[in-house]
Amino acid sequence: MCDNRLDLYLAPGTRLLLLGLFSLIIGGSGVRLTSDSAAGHPGARDTFQAGLNWRLRSDSALDRMILTPADTPHTRRPRPRAIEVSEWYSRRLAIHRFVAYATIPVFGLQYAAGEQLYKKSRAAPTWAKTMHRVGATSLAAMFTVNTITGVWNWWDSRSVSQGRTLRTLHALAMLGADAAFTYAGARLSDQAETSADRRRLHRTVALSAMGVTVVSGLAMKLFNR
Repeated sequence: MCDNRLDLYLAPGTRLLLLGLFSLIIGGSGVRLTSDSAAGHPGARDTFQAGLNWRLRSDSALDRMILTPADTPHTRRPRPRAIEVSEWYSRRLAIHRFVAYATIPVFGLQYAAGEQLYKKSRAAPTWAKTMHRVGATSLAAMFTVNTITGVWNWWDSRSVSQGRTLRTLHALAMLGADAAFTYAGARLSDQAETSADRRRLHRTVALSAMGVTVVSGLAMKLFNR
């Protein structure tokens, strides 16, 4: 009797539609419609086919989500590699910068004293002779400190690709300035007292070394970020 009551409440097309929806919910492959069932229930085949097509589209979208996640190898960004430097790197850098700034007023004093010696030679005032010697000794000590700290930090940061070319050019330029100052002080200073040509060469070499030092230092200050 119960089956007869259920048949009374559910029309044949409704029963087929509920069966198709139940199949979609539990993940089945769908109920196959035969020609007899389709013929006996007009409209049920179209309703069930629409539901089946929706499920196929949903499955395809889900497959694409699974096969192409957001972090696939072709879209994943490589992690930056951490590069460590020694604990003394920043301390040496602070010393290097402080000494570099201190050379600027010494350059000014050396130029003023050197101009007196260049024009008057042995007749130059005493302050110029004394200041030039003190300035030359101070520059020798400053460049020694900055050469040690600079080359040490350059080697310590050799694995850091950012700014490596600029740091290398700066190191080479300052080594060249070291050589120029050494040549001007140890080789040409005594000869400059008796020879005008050597005095002129002494002045040219010293000013060139100063210029290279200032330009290279400014480049590091402006572009080494």
